Amino acid sequence: MQHPPPEDDAHDDDDWLVACLCADWCGSCREYRATFEQVARKRPQWRFAWVDIEDEADALAAFDLDIEIFPTVLIAKGNEVRFLGALLPHAATLGRTLDAARRAGLRASVPAQQAELLVIQVRAIGRSVG
Repeated sequence: MQHPPPEDDAHDDDDWLVACLCADWCGSCREYRATFEQVARKRPQWRFAWVDIEDEADALAAFDLDIEIFPTVLIAKGNEVRFLGALLPHAATLGRTLDAARRAGLRASVPAQQAELLVIQVRAIGRSVG
């Protein structure tokens, strides 16, 4: 038997952030952008953002993200990070990860205070897509 998502997630899709943390020089990132935008169009109530980690290096420096694999995706509900990590660059993979994060099946291993500040910063610097 399937259980419905928790009440707060079932009716409140307004406060989700999905950010792709990439670099302009990265061919995989450039190719992934169209896929990311495709997924964004299927979830118009969520905010999808693109962050070039090199253009925004100063803004992200305090978080010591050490991103080495692209694409890296941040998924947050409010200021709670639900996922922060590299994904295979496929729409289905991103979709499954979003669904798991929505069901609260994923929790990122980022300290709560740092996670909240990271989400606030990414919301400020991310370029909306979709």
